[in-house]
Amino acid sequence: MPSARHSDSEMLFKGVVCALIGAVILLAPYLARSPSVQELMRQASLVGWFSLILGLAFIARALWQRWQRRP
Repeated sequence: MPSARHSDSEMLFKGVVCALIGAVILLAPYLARSPSVQELMRQASLVGWFSLILGLAFIARALWQRWQRRP
């Protein structure tokens, strides 16, 4: 089933991208040098958590589907 594998790979890719975006948003206040950027990124922490959790859910779903199709 090449289309199922492609779907899993695509969902895994989306999950990794979402999780990375969330991690960057959550870590940005500690890495930014400008106080205004630090404050802006602190205010976006809810978005960062949402993105991180969504990405982890995508990853878990893709791995679960891949595991269920194992022979």
